[in-house]
Parts: sequence; structure tokens; C-alpha cells
Amino acid sequence: MNLFAFQNLDVWKRACRLACDIYTELETCRDFGLKDQMTRAAVSIASNIAEGEERESKAESARFLYFAKGSSGELATQIYIAIEIGVIEKQNGFKLIKEAREISAMLGALIKIRKGCVRESAAEYNIKPNI
Repeated sequence: MNLFAFQNLDVWKRACRLACDIYTELETCRDFGLKDQMTRAAVSIASNIAEGEERESKAESARFLYFAKGSSGELATQIYIAIEIGVIEKQNGFKLIKEAREISAMLGALIKIRKGCVRESAAEYNIKPNI
């Protein structure tokens, strides 16, 4: 079975896992408005990564990675609110926020790569002639 290119990205895998964790955490939540917002934000992270990677250009890819990064910030904010109002237990919430922050950092690095801001320097070889 051939994979989509985005399926090889660790950030996409982690974003999918985070979305599943959010669904699990909110399984019994009765605040349907907050639950809907949080699950949409979580799903949006992985979805925008996938959509961007399927686009024609690196610039388009970066644009969708920015959307994903924004959704990770949105989700972290919603988790903070959920902790404060007692929807999510504090310890679990902080773990989810930490994961959202790490995914956001990974996205930031990937955006720099897609925009061409990160380049590998040429390898330097110090070869001494045989004497």
C-alpha cells in the first residue's frame, strides 16, 4: 500500500494522536459547544498538515502549515479554558498542552524548511594527501 507523503511526517502522526487523545478526554463532556470547538481545532491540525503536503508548491504547503500551527494555539487555549472550568483534569490538560506546544514547534521548523529559510551548509572535507 502506497502512503501519502504526509504520512511519513512525525508531526502529522503526533497531530493525529493528539486529536484522538482530545476525543478520548472529552468523551463524557456535556459542554457540547466547547467539545465541538476543541475536537475541530484538534482535527484541523492534522488535516491542514495533510492538505498542505498535497499542494503543488512549497509556498502553498507552508500556508497550510501556518493554519495547522494556528489551530494548535487555538486548541491549547481551549484546553486551558477546559481546565479552568473543570472539564479536563489539570494534569491531563497540561500534558495535552505540552503536546500541542511541541507540535507547534515542529510545525514552525517545517514551515522554515518549506519557505527555504533553513539550508544545509555544504559539507567540508579535510582530506590530507597521502605522503
